[in-house]
Amino acid sequence: MKIESITDFENLDSPRVQRIPGFYGEKLIDGVVIRKLPMFSDERGFLCEFIRLNDEELKASNIKQMIASYSYPGMIKGWHLHSKQEDHLFCVKGMVKVVLYDFRKDSQTYGMINEIFMGDKSPIIVYIPPGIFHGTKNIGIDMSIVIGMPSLFYDIDDVDERRVNPIDNDIIPYEWDCKME
Repeated sequence: MKIESITDFENLDSPRVQRIPGFYGEKLIDGVVIRKLPMFSDERGFLCEFIRLNDEELKASNIKQMIASYSYPGMIKGWHLHSKQEDHLFCVKGMVKVVLYDFRKDSQTYGMINEIFMGDKSPIIVYIPPGIFHGTKNIGIDMSIVIGMPSLFYDIDDVDERRVNPIDNDIIPYEWDCKME
């Protein structure tokens, strides 16, 4: 479409907006919790408390272990799906895009996609219930570190995870590229 003048303004697309800081989507997938975290800073540095194990909204008391996932710039880790495990994600270094796809057929938000941008420039913690595909992409210029806090102990003989190729699959209608506007 060719725009000739300001009178054609109505014919232009409106921008995507973030009603929740760091979040793009029509609405939040049912059961997902995003919390913007406060950053406390002074001349010595800064501090960010990302979870309390008695936080009921984030179901933090269910956390069984903590892992650190390191990613090189531009790398995608996904898609992962759990049938029983809940996940909590917090990016302590760099910037990542976390993408969620609701795969629960009985959910009111079945088939919905959410994009969440978090990291040292946007301290957010995300709670992901079972049945939601999720993946991350390092969108920064340095290594990213995401702390994962699952509700189940990793069991090599009974892994509660299924994977789908992040680029080439017939399940999730999502392109990982930057959305230019």
